[in-house]
Amino acid sequence: MFLTSIVIAVVGVFLLLMIASFVSGYSLPGMILTRLYNTVGPYVVAIITGIILFTISFFILTQRSIRYLEEINIALKNISQGNLETRVNIKSRDELGELAQNINLMAEQLKQLIEEERNAEKTKNELVTSVSHDLRTPLTSILGYLGLIVNDKYKDELVLRYYIDIAYNKAQTLKKLIDELFEFTKISYGGIKVNLDRINIVELLEQLAEEFVPILDENGMEYRLTLPENKIYVKADGGLLVRVFENLLSNAITYGKEGKYVDIQLENENNETIVSIINYGETIPEMDLKYIFDRFYRVEKSRSQDTGGTGLGLSIAKNIVELHEGKITAFSQNGKTMFQVKLKSLLEE
Repeated sequence: MFLTSIVIAVVGVFLLLMIASFVSGYSLPGMILTRLYNTVGPYVVAIITGIILFTISFFILTQRSIRYLEEINIALKNISQGNLETRVNIKSRDELGELAQNINLMAEQLKQLIEEERNAEKTKNELVTSVSHDLRTPLTSILGYLGLIVNDKYKDELVLRYYIDIAYNKAQTLKKLIDELFEFTKISYGGIKVNLDRINIVELLEQLAEEFVPILDENGMEYRLTLPENKIYVKADGGLLVRVFENLLSNAITYGKEGKYVDIQLENENNETIVSIINYGETIPEMDLKYIFDRFYRVEKSRSQDTGGTGLGLSIAKNIVELHEGKITAFSQNGKTMFQVKLKSLLEE
């Protein structure tokens, strides 16, 4: 802008000199210029004229920038007052335009940070509410039955044993909830260390399937294992990965008893390891599928005390898979429910 004003002033002086030489002796302006040249000299006239033209052009050019600065200032005031939707129009590619762009970027980042903070606060409140409810339910039962025992409100030793068994089972449920809540908190908020190692996923699934045989037998079920002939490796924390598949297998047994089978399938496609755990029980409603990995979310049929679900298992599994930069998804249709875990494969040594 400063250089522009200088250029305008120089060009103006040059044009003025040309005009003066052209109209000299023929008009009043020409006579005045001739008199000035003869009195103070042509250089002084040129300098004075240049200064006047520079001042006028600089003033005219800066008015636009001043108005733009005022617009930026108003936008900054609105942003400082909490109106983070305010944006500055980018009218140029100079320093002011860059300033406007940076202000818009700052406002957008502030908006995102505040929204994240609000979501975090909402999440915390929801977590506290859910935990309070889920802790209170078994705790109330424990206190109720222990109260009956303390006050000798039982007929005989058999009833006493019955009350003790119920209180014990409720205490086990409470412990499971607390353990899973602690694990969920550690995994979700970075409190757990992931020890990555080269894991043979084929051997892991074979061993895990055998460990579940007693539980499967107890529920009148059996597993069907489909594995490739070659070894498949992934870079993962073995303990955490086992936690994921244990949860998926436990769910398959709990909700798939009607189908009698749990299928465990392993594939390797496009350098990606795909583990599928399939059961053939009641289909999960489509409206529930998109929320099934949310913490404390339970499909309506799983709310009974018989299942003992806390609503945290799948959320923990999802967080663990994501810690390994993988993906977990669920599909359920026509009596077939499949949970699929995808992890990046490692090349076989």
